[in-house]
Amino acid sequence: MAKNRKHQSAAIRFGPALKAFLLCLLIGGSGVGYVWQKNQIYDLGQQIRKREIRLKVLQDQNDGLRRQLAFMKSPAFLQERVKELNLGLVQPQASQVWYLQEPAPESNHAGRQLALRQMSPIAMNE
Repeated sequence: MAKNRKHQSAAIRFGPALKAFLLCLLIGGSGVGYVWQKNQIYDLGQQIRKREIRLKVLQDQNDGLRRQLAFMKSPAFLQERVKELNLGLVQPQASQVWYLQEPAPESNHAGRQLALRQMSPIAMNE
């Protein structure tokens, strides 16, 4: 006797529909994931661009401050500030300046001789 479709189990009737639903869910989820990932890449690119601009601004500011520091260290600027602040500072006289000679560097021969003196007599005989 042939079985009637009405008496088939629910798993057999809903199996293809469930497979189609899962396939649609997989494709839809992949699409949403792809769009989310592209959005994240775009946002990270924007952050990188903003930080590069900020870095350029800070580098320019740093260069300006370096130039300002070099100018403020110049003798002409310092002399002007001394006059402006009435500090009463003047250039030293020649007799007030002491010139020191730099000590001569030690020769390497003294170091080698010291090393030879520290060797044990047994090592020197071999």
